[in-house]
Amino acid sequence: MKHEKLNMDELNRKTAGEFKNSDKLPLVVVLDNVRSLHNIGSIFRTCDAFLIEAIYLCGISATPPHKEIHKSALGAEETVDWKYFETTMQAVEELQANGYEIWGVEQTQASISPEHFTLSPQKSYALIFGNEVRGIQQEAVDRCHGCIEIPQLGTKHSFNVSVSAGIVLWECYKRMMEILPLYAT
Repeated sequence: MKHEKLNMDELNRKTAGEFKNSDKLPLVVVLDNVRSLHNIGSIFRTCDAFLIEAIYLCGISATPPHKEIHKSALGAEETVDWKYFETTMQAVEELQANGYEIWGVEQTQASISPEHFTLSPQKSYALIFGNEVRGIQQEAVDRCHGCIEIPQLGTKHSFNVSVSAGIVLWECYKRMMEILPLYAT
């Protein structure tokens, strides 16, 4: 087998217009006071890759347009829908009012590993990712259906928030591909 790199035309990427018109995964990413513009941009880029419905930016989380977000988002901030909320609780309340099941990505006494997170094709989901130092506010954790914790075996007790988003969104994408044949590649 030849391992020649694909050129841009061979990648068959969607145009911005095609992306906007595509069916999205029924999943909203909520950023609870994420301070790093590079992390925000990286999460935009990951959400673009997995056709995530939207990103809700809360509190001190910066919003597009911003050149530092663009550096890591590479234009994904223009394709992925987003909305700003002054507080994370405002985002949580809106999502709950619209029937979303809300999960935090946080270390708690009852958190589950991503491989135990089950999805239903009849539901829409929201995942909250927290501040780089403090994590998700306890008030928001209290409103979650549950929390997902990525297993770690080394000396550090956390991943960078953009890395956590990549890991958990990949796991959600894989599961959604199994239950939502519309999205099968």
